[in-house]
Amino acid sequence: MLAVSAVEQLQVMASKRQYKEAAAQLEAVNQLCSHFEAYRDIPKITELREKFKSIKQILKSHVFSDFSSLGSGKEMEENNLLQQLSDACLVVDALEPSVREDLVKNFCSRELTSYQQIFEGAELAKLDKTERRYAWIKRRLRTNEEIWKIFPPSWHVPYLLCIQFCKLTRTQLVEILNDLKEKPDVGTLLMALQRTLEFEEELAEKFGGGSQNRLTGNDSGELHEGESTSHAISDIRKKYEKKLAAHHGSGNEEHDQHRDLTLPGAGFNFHGIISSCFEPHLTVYVELEEKTLMDNLEKLVQEETWETEEGSQTNILSSSAQVFSIIRRSLKRCSALTKNQTLFNLFKVFQRFLKAYATKLFMRLPKGGAGIVAAATGMDGQIKTSDKDERVICYIVSTAEYCHKTSGELAENVSKIIEPQFVDMIDMSEVQVNFFFMGFSFMLILLLLHFINTASFVQDEFSAVITKALITLVNGIETKFDAEMAAMTRVPWGTLESVGDQSEYVNSINMIFTTSIPVLGSLLSPIYFQFFLDKLASSLGPRFYLNIFKCKQISETGAQQMLLDTQAVKTILLDIPSLGKQTSGASSYSKFVNREMSKAEALLKVILSPVDSVADTYCALLPEGTAAEFQRILDLKGLKRTDQQSILDDYNKRGARTTQPSFNSVMPAVSSTSIAPVLSSPAAPGIILSGEEVLARAAAFGRGFSATGFKKFLALTEAAKDQKDGTLRKFFVG
Repeated sequence: MLAVSAVEQLQVMASKRQYKEAAAQLEAVNQLCSHFEAYRDIPKITELREKFKSIKQILKSHVFSDFSSLGSGKEMEENNLLQQLSDACLVVDALEPSVREDLVKNFCSRELTSYQQIFEGAELAKLDKTERRYAWIKRRLRTNEEIWKIFPPSWHVPYLLCIQFCKLTRTQLVEILNDLKEKPDVGTLLMALQRTLEFEEELAEKFGGGSQNRLTGNDSGELHEGESTSHAISDIRKKYEKKLAAHHGSGNEEHDQHRDLTLPGAGFNFHGIISSCFEPHLTVYVELEEKTLMDNLEKLVQEETWETEEGSQTNILSSSAQVFSIIRRSLKRCSALTKNQTLFNLFKVFQRFLKAYATKLFMRLPKGGAGIVAAATGMDGQIKTSDKDERVICYIVSTAEYCHKTSGELAENVSKIIEPQFVDMIDMSEVQVNFFFMGFSFMLILLLLHFINTASFVQDEFSAVITKALITLVNGIETKFDAEMAAMTRVPWGTLESVGDQSEYVNSINMIFTTSIPVLGSLLSPIYFQFFLDKLASSLGPRFYLNIFKCKQISETGAQQMLLDTQAVKTILLDIPSLGKQTSGASSYSKFVNREMSKAEALLKVILSPVDSVADTYCALLPEGTAAEFQRILDLKGLKRTDQQSILDDYNKRGARTTQPSFNSVMPAVSSTSIAPVLSSPAAPGIILSGEEVLARAAAFGRGFSATGFKKFLALTEAAKDQKDGTLRKFFVG
């Protein structure tokens, strides 16, 4: 029987270690066994199969024994050893795939035995010796390159050796790092990490790539029914001899010229295979980066001139650009080392760094506060601002706006480079989550949150700086009017003999605006200049109205002169947008100024009315007025208390709205605690807007604006500003 003869020939070849011939014979016998698979129950076939199995085991034993001498130096002494081992590889390929896996694994383990012993020693088992590990394997690969050509390229022996080397190296480095009794030196740690990353990159470049198509189709040598057995054996031999020629010829040449792309375990990534073990120990690096950032911040703030550079078009402080330049350099350093947890931890450092810078800007603002806006915001004292202070405030607004925008871009950039599992955690929420109303009275916050409890009034630290800066600017301007408001009350309105030009205090008000507004208009962006104007008008309009009540007796001539002054002040206020060369929001601003100043005009017209019709005039022109205000008007007209009673009785019979708060409830000196009873009193119907009405007004005004932060607050202030009566409007405009 031909099959019996083939097996016996294979047995002789195995005993003589004739690997080249045995490889071809193995292939032939394998095909024959496959052909006789259907007859496996025949005793003779079973016996033949068992004998074939035994021969394969002998071949495996011989091959493993011969390969154990590889690397011992015998290959240099015995000239034919490498050729014999090369032929043995053909036998391995003809045996089961597990034989090749075991052989390569044993070879790699044997190669790395000396490495493990060398670098587990006390002298080299150190972090600062990490680079020598990679020098060892690269030298090993280079030295044995020619010898290892005995392995078929499809075995990927150098590739698999490097994988095993990386895993062993990682294990040893983990032990070194965990055994450290104190924090590692940052320089040593980063140098070891850098060299590891470079080594991983070299391996990825050397072994990276796709996969090559393997032999397919009829090369499998399947037998077709009707072919003679001897013809089949002959064909199989010829086919395998072609494989052998390819193995010793063009295959090696191609392997020398091009890196092998047929990699087992496709998709294996060398990046991070060793370097990831450094990740838990990079806390010291993050701490050093944070210390460096904070030290630089202190230096930047100390060197800040609080002036913009000459010829600058941005109006931002130079320190802000340097802050983000420092962050970019730090980000570049870290991303070159890791894009995992350490980069995320550094991003949290950037958040703290930016918050610290926002605090520096915040602290640079002039301190104190005064007037109606100050009463609403809960700030104490007065803010006295010079022309330079006003410029600095504007620079801080522009700088905070720049930082707000750039910090968002920073988060986007980090999201693009950090590992995917951290992307959802990259935002500026820790910097951003901060009440937009920072600096506002607690009562105002509670009031708004009571009405709009679903709204999200959060903004970042820089928006809080912008808010505080703009309110500080308003307070500073408002403080400048203290002297003019006091001068207005000192005018002898009760003894004026004739009406002349506008009073001197009006000229002083005009001078304040002429000096400040052009500068502010040139330095503030339109949206913030508009906010400034609205808050200024909402402060000065009611303040001028209330200041009339602070005057002493006002005669008819005095009332006429004061009416002329009021119209002059209104004209000055209406000209402010043009003075600042920003007229985009002038229409709504003008409407608000006209409405607020018309109340002062109406008050003076009431004072000018005859005594017998004063009550009718008051109810017609000031329908929201109170009995207390009406009585004060009678005092201003010079009526004695005994003469006032009949007029007051007549007024009360008209059903005036005595539930409205008196003018004293919105005077600047009143604290927020005195407002609380009015806000919470159930006996004051019509004073507080419903939540739905506030939402409707805010939504109507806010279309087209951002739904969060500063712009939403502008929408709410406008909504309150449009309300013609009630404490909520007074609370906003104050």
